[in-house]
Amino acid sequence: MKKVIFLLSIVMCFVLTDMAHAQRCLPGMRGIRITGGMVDGIHTSDKRNELGYYFGLSLDTYTKHCNRWVFGTEYLQKYHPYKSVRIPTSQFTAEGGYYCTFLSDANKMFLLSLGGSALAGYETNNWGEKLLYDGSTLRSGDNFIYGGAVSLELETYLSNRIVLLLNARERCLWGSDSGRFHFQFGAGIKFLIN
Repeated sequence: MKKVIFLLSIVMCFVLTDMAHAQRCLPGMRGIRITGGMVDGIHTSDKRNELGYYFGLSLDTYTKHCNRWVFGTEYLQKYHPYKSVRIPTSQFTAEGGYYCTFLSDANKMFLLSLGGSALAGYETNNWGEKLLYDGSTLRSGDNFIYGGAVSLELETYLSNRIVLLLNARERCLWGSDSGRFHFQFGAGIKFLIN
């Protein structure tokens, strides 16, 4: 009888080896994430002139309870219609923030986090060109900008090293000539590196 139990134990070990999962969100784990999305609403062909988008690259470092520090950079571009052209406003920002996980399942497959970040960077309007095609002068200039952002983010693990991100955030920046508040939503992917 002992031999049968031993053989069944060995067989079960081999059968269940593909079911093992790596531990997730351990303190000190790091990931590189790439995000992108739309700015200030959903843009359709009717609203093509007001298109806005962003791209970001950051480094996440997990702490206790699946919370994490986020440090990165972001590029945001928003267009403003003027007669038959679109005037671009571009923002280059650096971010440092902390995200607290407030909801997750037992296996840590889905994590919902709320984060706060400090932002600082540079804004340029029409890439520094003041004179427009019709002789008008653009009154807004290039500025240093600073402020913060509040983010809501959903993480779901596609594998033990690849994480899908869905996020929404509200940015508030002072020093900008293109408006203080910008709402962003988008998606991203995170690659865990250790």
